[in-house]
Amino acid sequence: MDDPLRVTPGLAIPAAELRWHFEPAGGPGGQHANRSATRAELVFDLAGSASLPEEVRARLLARLGGRSPGGVIRVVADESRSQWRNRQAARHRLAALLEEAL
Repeated sequence: MDDPLRVTPGLAIPAAELRWHFEPAGGPGGQHANRSATRAELVFDLAGSASLPEEVRARLLARLGGRSPGGVIRVVADESRSQWRNRQAARHRLAALLEEAL
């Protein structure tokens, strides 16, 4: 996914600042689910982001302090057997989290 993460109409985070990690999701699902890396973890270094204006970064860090140890936000999605759907869910959750904090 090379699309920027749109948070608000005037705020977008470039895809280059988002890191992805994938691993097999736990629970039932048969052989495919146990071998496929469908669990998606989206990591955003809020403190080190070059795309956010300083005042926006400071506000987000203040409001998300407990949710962002070391200034890094992690969002996980593993509800679906599809990596693509879990990626979409993780992107949506991160955007909603940031928008709510703003």
